[in-house]
Amino acid sequence: MRAAIWAWLFWCSTALIAYTYALYPAWLWLRAKLAPHPWQRAPITPSVSIIIAVHNGAALIGQQIARLLELDYPAEQVEIIIVSDGSTDGTAELLRAFEHPRVRPLICEEHAGKAVALNVGVAAARNELLVFVDARPRLERGALRQLVSNFADPQVGCAGGELALLPQTDGDASSAAVGGFYWRLEQAMRVWESQIDSPCGVAGALYAVRRDLAVEFPAGLLLDDMFQPLSVVRKGYRVVIDGNARVFDHVPNARGEFRRKARTLAGNFQLLKLAPWLWGSSMRLRSQLLSHKFLRLAAPVFLSAILVASLELQNQLIFFRVMVLLQAGFYLVAALGLMWGDNPLRKLTGVAAGFVLLNAAVVVGVYRFCTVRPLWKTWKRIPGRAVRNSEAGASVELGAESAKSRVN
Repeated sequence: MRAAIWAWLFWCSTALIAYTYALYPAWLWLRAKLAPHPWQRAPITPSVSIIIAVHNGAALIGQQIARLLELDYPAEQVEIIIVSDGSTDGTAELLRAFEHPRVRPLICEEHAGKAVALNVGVAAARNELLVFVDARPRLERGALRQLVSNFADPQVGCAGGELALLPQTDGDASSAAVGGFYWRLEQAMRVWESQIDSPCGVAGALYAVRRDLAVEFPAGLLLDDMFQPLSVVRKGYRVVIDGNARVFDHVPNARGEFRRKARTLAGNFQLLKLAPWLWGSSMRLRSQLLSHKFLRLAAPVFLSAILVASLELQNQLIFFRVMVLLQAGFYLVAALGLMWGDNPLRKLTGVAAGFVLLNAAVVVGVYRFCTVRPLWKTWKRIPGRAVRNSEAGASVELGAESAKSRVN
């Protein structure tokens, strides 16, 4: 009887892991291929308010403003709102000294978190579309025009761009190896969900929403790039991803990527608390949220169950002894990828390391959700430099490779 219970636990956990990381993505890809739901695009130019929330971004914000002013979009149709969220590094002083008719600096003296800063920017916005941009990533010159073209379809309430990740340095392949596969998979899944109906979230580096559909962010919210799109879906509209509206950022190192994942996963738990309507009848993406987002939060439990069950049953069946050895080998490969990211087998070890990193971040995310108060203080700028125009320009090959994986 005991052995039967362990075997049942092993097979159920294995099935859930396989569904979460393989079967559900495969089903999305197949459905997007066989039954896509296209939407209209047209070269429209409504008025837009670009909103950036920044905390201690003095080293980045001047260059970002300059790049936004050079976007390929009618100048008279764009306002840029920069909200300093209690910055202490000179960001506020820099913004106060910046004089341009299309740039509106807003200074919040108290550090209250990204969500509050974004609410301040939204309240001050005057234009038809709200475009949310992060302080560091570089938009491709035509990204705004491309993103806005999706709103020619009256059913589209929110549109997100594609975030392309570049190595920190020309010779740094290790930072891209750890977690790179899972970021590409995540982006592909969002594109497939977009072609079927709507994704569960967008890249916070670049997304837009109709002003009349935008909702106020709850104070302390971590994942504005999930809350806002899902709120749009709740109102009966559609969210889409446009792979041609590209924005570039650097791949964080393994430590920075781990911190980012832990913060995001803590935000998923927070979202369950702040938005109980996610499971209500008005949310048509309920099963999608469960399959894409929330089963991942239980994955460390499933993985632990598989390992413990294999250890319990290894003396009874050789199959489970082999499973113990396979799991041990997988975790050793992951350790190699984490400790020596630039190894000759980095494509293989990077996938294993990224998988382990993701699930370890779930555990840390649970801990932070349960212990960190207020949770929004986990919103910190990941150290790194801004993307130069030359770097983004040199990534055309990267973008083309990414485009091959998209379903057009």
